[in-house]
Amino acid sequence: MRKVFQAELHQVGDELIQIATLVRTAVEKAATAFENADVELAEDVIAADARIDFLQTELDERAIDILARQGPVASDLRMIVGALRMSTSLERMGDLARHIAQLARLRYPQQVMAESLVEAFQEMARLDADIAGAVVELLDTRDLTHASRIQKLKVRINELHRSVFDAVAEPGWQESPARTADVVLASRYFERFADHGVSVSRKVTYLVTGEWDPDALDSRVGAEDA
Repeated sequence: MRKVFQAELHQVGDELIQIATLVRTAVEKAATAFENADVELAEDVIAADARIDFLQTELDERAIDILARQGPVASDLRMIVGALRMSTSLERMGDLARHIAQLARLRYPQQVMAESLVEAFQEMARLDADIAGAVVELLDTRDLTHASRIQKLKVRINELHRSVFDAVAEPGWQESPARTADVVLASRYFERFADHGVSVSRKVTYLVTGEWDPDALDSRVGAEDA
């Protein structure tokens, strides 16, 4: 029975990696669609999000079944509860990639970005893709250097996010109300994607070390999501 239980736990871990890999692909494609006003690629991201949602539901049902049947304690219990929480963060990352793609589709054939903010958005997109890749590596290896990298990347995204809001607030900002709303929303989506990546990194760190960081972002992640 113990071997079966460990195999079930391993499967939950594999499913987390599978979801994270799909999320990485989603944000990479969404960023490209956003930058290039590529409506076909945007449609791919939007359609593929259903697969992420399905896998999250499947993982959650499996984890709850393990809890009910096995009554795990200590580190095994932390693993299962952590998987439930991480799957939620990964699903939200997929949703945010979809939101970015939806903006690209909404404004096609025009770009969402204001010309003055192209470089900021390109960097945010690249950093989000890097975070998504680091999340996959972290879940696969439990190497906490990936967790540290995620949190460092998030610091830069925060700076870029603030710079977008500062630009919109400048007296010289001349973009239309629709473009302004799009820019603010897009910046928020990129920033929140990174927040959820940090949330996953904090949970993996807790699983590895057994210590919880009181300054973690998890209390904000989810509460601020629409």
